[in-house]
Amino acid sequence: MSENLNYVDWFRHSSPYINAHRGKTFVLMIPGEAFEHPSFSGIIHDLALLDSLGIRLVLVQGARPQIDRALSNRRLSSQIEDGYRVTPYDQLLDVIQASAAVRVQLEAQLSMGLSNTPMANARLKVCSGNYVVARPLGVVDGIDYGHSGEVRRIDTDAIFRLLEDDNMVLLPHLGFSPTGEVFNLKAEDVATQAAIQLRADKLIIFTEEEGIYNTEGELYSELLANDGELLLHEKQLPPHTHGALEACVAAVRNQVPRAHIISFKNNGSLIQELFTREGAGTMVDEDSYEKLRPAVIDDVGGMMQLLAPLEEKGILVRRSRELLENEIDRFQVIERDGAIVACAALYPFEQEHAGELACLAVSPNYRGSNRGERLLTGIEREAKRMGLDTLFLLTTRTAHWFMERGFKPSTLDSLPTKKQALYNYQRNSKIFLKRL
Repeated sequence: MSENLNYVDWFRHSSPYINAHRGKTFVLMIPGEAFEHPSFSGIIHDLALLDSLGIRLVLVQGARPQIDRALSNRRLSSQIEDGYRVTPYDQLLDVIQASAAVRVQLEAQLSMGLSNTPMANARLKVCSGNYVVARPLGVVDGIDYGHSGEVRRIDTDAIFRLLEDDNMVLLPHLGFSPTGEVFNLKAEDVATQAAIQLRADKLIIFTEEEGIYNTEGELYSELLANDGELLLHEKQLPPHTHGALEACVAAVRNQVPRAHIISFKNNGSLIQELFTREGAGTMVDEDSYEKLRPAVIDDVGGMMQLLAPLEEKGILVRRSRELLENEIDRFQVIERDGAIVACAALYPFEQEHAGELACLAVSPNYRGSNRGERLLTGIEREAKRMGLDTLFLLTTRTAHWFMERGFKPSTLDSLPTKKQALYNYQRNSKIFLKRL
């Protein structure tokens, strides 16, 4: 019974995303490695589900391991330069055959309709063709890339007509020139240009990794384009992850609202990324889709849910609904898809030109992505606007976090007189101060 209720609860919470995604265009890049992984059938089922929800899908297929294997069978080596495969003429047929085999496999999987599977009665229509116009890379730094090329343009008119007719469009990593030549392209480049030129709502790239990790091994659930560019500049990411992030940053820099990196190894990652607040991978965005803003009275319920666990542990002082409502103008919140995931308050003591930072809280499900820092920055900005030159706080459990952000240990007599009179000796809170 509890499992059924959990499912119902999840389904209810997914409804805003179902409504938001209906009629939108998503470009998904599926690398060759995904076709050979046990979870690939799950991806197929999820694509069928997205199609049934009215999402217009453009699939871009890769075939790196399949090409490697085809060349190895002929005892040929492959040269990779700056992420591009050098494709001499005598290897072009191997590339074409490997790509065609993957395309046929994908089309066959999308054609399933067994009654005892999630594909029952799906009736998916998949179209592929010469929709990618390409040009040769040519000779770069003395290296002749042969029949390796880059995207010149995407035939968006033809693709839009197919999407309007409820077709799923499949783009291989091959492009065609007006002179009748075939070029081997990077699948990431095809996906990026397709998303940009189609003005897609999302670019989604499957990789072996769940997404992008920071230096402490924590997954970024969201990454702004500026931060993504810094990571790319450091050149510390694995090659495939580097290429995926590069594609996502390029897409959002060119008007694609959001791009996502998820793992093809995790069954259901596509559904989790699209239909839950937490997601399953890393979303790349030009600007944060979480709003840092002043709190309003309608936020009180969400704030109470956020603060209650911390109050029960004694980390924060208890605040009643009435108190929160009376002091709502002191708070700033971070809102994510309609939910309050973080909050903080500023209480000014104008005579002493000081302000108290209080009630800084971040939901446990959303820690590790700089939300605390964003709140602190917002509070400091507001304090400066009010003409305050000092920020102080009282804490029992989070001293080091604040010390790492410029707060210094202080004493009771450094506080404004009114605050000294309210000091709770039983809590024995530590006092920290920061000059603005």
